[in-house]
Amino acid sequence: MSLGRSANDHKSAAVKRARNDSGNKVSVVLGAQWGDEGKGKVVDLLATESDVVCRCQGGNNAGHTVVVDEEEYDFHLLPSGIINTKCTSFIGEERSLAGTLEDRCSLKGWDKRLVISDRAHIVFDFHQAVDGLQEVQRQAQEGQNIGTTKKGIGPTYACKASRTGLRICDLMADFSEFSTRVKNLVLQYQSMYPALKVDVESELKKLKDYAERIRPLVRDGVYFMYDAIHGPLKKILVEGANAALLDIDFGTYPFVTSSNCTVGGVCTGLGIPPANIGEVYGVSKAYTTRVGIGAFPTEQLNAVGELLQTRGHEVGVTTGRKRRCGWLDLVILKYAHMINGFTAIALTKLDILDVLDEIKVGVAYKINGKRVPYFPANMEVLQKVEVEYETFPGWKTDTSAARKWSDLPPKAQNYIRFVENRIGVPIKWVGVGKSRECMIQMF
Repeated sequence: MSLGRSANDHKSAAVKRARNDSGNKVSVVLGAQWGDEGKGKVVDLLATESDVVCRCQGGNNAGHTVVVDEEEYDFHLLPSGIINTKCTSFIGEERSLAGTLEDRCSLKGWDKRLVISDRAHIVFDFHQAVDGLQEVQRQAQEGQNIGTTKKGIGPTYACKASRTGLRICDLMADFSEFSTRVKNLVLQYQSMYPALKVDVESELKKLKDYAERIRPLVRDGVYFMYDAIHGPLKKILVEGANAALLDIDFGTYPFVTSSNCTVGGVCTGLGIPPANIGEVYGVSKAYTTRVGIGAFPTEQLNAVGELLQTRGHEVGVTTGRKRRCGWLDLVILKYAHMINGFTAIALTKLDILDVLDEIKVGVAYKINGKRVPYFPANMEVLQKVEVEYETFPGWKTDTSAARKWSDLPPKAQNYIRFVENRIGVPIKWVGVGKSRECMIQMF
C-alpha cells in the first residue's frame, strides 16, 4: 500500500513539475478581419515590454505601419518590435531576403537584434514573376483574378508543398548545390510558363551576397524558440500577419492568402507547443475593410464607404491599392473568435466614425429571409447573404484626443460595449489615432 501511495505521490509531483516547467507563455496578436486592422500598432505597444517578438507565417505580402515619436515605419517582413532596441526579433516561415534588407528604414542596429530561422523558405524574384503570370492567366481563363499582392507568396507555398522549395539552411550550405537546385526550379517553372524570363546568374549573384549578409543572423529556429520559452523568465510576443478571413483553410477561399494566419499557424510557424500559447489578442477596426476581390457582406458602395476610405486613409501599405470599406461585421468577428479563442480585442480607428450621423453594425446574415447560423464557406452563398444591422446614433464628437475611457463620449462607449457583449470577448484597447499614445487601455 505504501508503495502505491509513493507511486501516486511521485506521479502527482511529476504533474506539478510538468505544469511548473511548461515554460514561458507567448502572447499572440492576430487580425480578426481581412487584414490592415492595425496589428503593427498593437504589437509596437506590447513590444515596449517584450523580450522577444516573432513573425510566424506569410512573407512580405503583409504591411504593418507603426508611428513612434511622429516618425512612420512601414514593415513588410520584419516584426514591428524591431523598433524596440532591447528586444530580439525573430522571423520564420516564408521570407524574401530582399524584403528583409529593404525593411531597415532609418533603424540603427537592426541586424544586432534580428534572428532568422534556418527553416524559413526563400521567396525568389522569379516566384514574384510567376505570381503575376498566374494572375494574368486566371483573368484570361476565368474572367477574374484572386487579387494577390504579386509578392510571390502563393508560388513559394506551392513549392513548399511540392517539396521543391529552398530554405535558408540550403542557402547557408554548399552554394554550388544550392545554385543547381535554383536552376532546376527555374527550368521547372519555365516549362509551365514559357513567357517567364529569368536572369538566373544575376539572381544567384545577388543571393550569394545576401547569404553573407544574413549569415550572422541565422539560427536553428526550433532551438531558439525552445530556449526562449524554457530559459529565464521572458515576455514573448508573436505578431500575426494577414488575418483570420484570409487564412488558407478558414478564410474566404479562394480569395485568401497562402498561409495559416489563425492561431494554429503560430505553432506550425514557430515550432512551439499549443500549451505555450497564452494571451491571444484579436485586432479589429471599428468598421471593416478589404483589399482586392472577394465577398464582403457589409461593404458600402456609397458615400459612407467613400467617407470611411478617405477619413481612414484606407490604402494598402504593400500594394497601394484602395481598400474597400463597410460597416463593422460581428458575424466575421465571432467566427474569427471561434477559431482563435481570443482572450481580448483591440478595437482600432474608432475616431474615423466621429463624423457620422448614424453608425450600423452587422449582427447576422440572412438567406431568403432566414437567419444563417454560421459563416458560409461557399463564396457564392456568402455573396448572396442579406445583412441584418443594428443602428446606433453617431457621437459627432472628435475622439482623437481621448486618452482614457472616461474621455470618450457616452454614445461611443455604448457602441464599444455593444460590440464587446455581442462577440463575448473583452475589449482591452480602443484606438483613436495613428500613434502609440492614441491606444486607450481599458484594463
